[in-house]
Order: sequence, then structure tokens, then C-alpha cells
Amino acid sequence: MAPRGLLLDAMGTLIGLRRSVGAVYSELAASHGLAVEAAALDRVFPAIYRQAPPLAFPGLAGAELLAAERAWWGARIAEAFAACGQAGPLPPQLAGALFDRFAEPDLWQVYPDVAGPLQAWQRLGLKLAVVSNFDQRLSGLLEGLGLADAFAAVVVSSAAGAAKPDPRPFRLALEALGLEPEAVWHVGDSPEDEAGARAAGVRPVLIRRPRGADPRSPGAGTR
Repeated sequence: MAPRGLLLDAMGTLIGLRRSVGAVYSELAASHGLAVEAAALDRVFPAIYRQAPPLAFPGLAGAELLAAERAWWGARIAEAFAACGQAGPLPPQLAGALFDRFAEPDLWQVYPDVAGPLQAWQRLGLKLAVVSNFDQRLSGLLEGLGLADAFAAVVVSSAAGAAKPDPRPFRLALEALGLEPEAVWHVGDSPEDEAGARAAGVRPVLIRRPRGADPRSPGAGTR
């Protein structure tokens, strides 16, 4: 049966970074007086990200949620620099500067194969939503990259209080679209996408991008 709606992952599916996490971290660190090689940060970051607790904060909203998001990323940033031999505390403004930098659309790109399908799905009348293991910065990124108008809802794990492969973010997106699971497919690029969609009763469709486009690779930093 053809779907009536689609849920789409964001990082690694719709958008990706133009530069590696290590390159951005190293550049901003240098502006704060800290010298760490980009290549070293790229080597350690994927494992730090994979081993991190879920980017999800049940019951939080508003300023409390934003503070929790900043603290979560601040911990990952500190771990990455520590793994590269930075034993002492980081410059006090560095973590905040990095959090804000990754909210800027110029750091990101829409993959070339995204615009055409989105337009075709809209012409067909499909209802579209994003389901991402990310935080509130995603809505601004989609707006800045010209994608926001395509989606009826954007569900991020931090605000949903659960992260893929937990089915709860998918269920929130289904509720926002007003569709039953059997009427929807989910397009993503990771095992978490597949497992979470199946747990929610949604058919998963996985895409495979080159390693540099994978959000768990040194070329990016979200999933």
C-alpha cells in the first residue's frame, strides 16, 4: 500500500555538515586560545557521541530544556577535548560558542538528492514530518536551509523526552500528522531509524550515503 505520509530523519538523510566536527571545534578553540588538531578531534568524536546518553529530557520545556541541551553538548565537547589531551578546564565561553555555531545554517548543506523527492511528495499530497535525535536548533536549521515549509511537524528527541530507537518520537509525529502507523513510512539512514520505526508500527526505508555524509562519522556530529 502506498503511504499517505512520510517521516524523515534529518542529519545524514536530509542535511549534513559542510565541514567536519573536528575542523569546527579546532577553529573555535583556537579563537579562544586553545590549540587542538582537527584530525585528533575527528578521531575521538564518533565514539564519544555513540557512547553518550540519549539526547532526551522528559518533562522539560522552555528555558530548562535549552539549558539541558546546552549542558548535554557541553559534556560531549569537554569529553572530546579531554580525549585529545586537554586535561584542564576548557575556556569558559567555548562550549556555548560551539553550540551556537552549529545552529548556523551556513555550516550545513541540503543533500542534492533531497529537493526533487520533497517536491514530488508534496505534489502527491503526502503529509511530511521530521523525526530526529537532535535538539531545538533543528527547526531553525530547516528554516535557514529552505526546508521548513515542506514539513507539518518537526519532532526532536530532546523535546520528545525519548530518542530513537524508542518509538515515542515516531508516535508524536504520527499524532501531529493525524495518521495511523500503517499509513506511514519512515526514511532514515541508521539502525536506530529502522528499529524505532518498526517499534512504532511504521515501515522503515533506509538510505546509504558515503561515509563522509554519515552523522556518526567524523564528518558530522548528530544522528
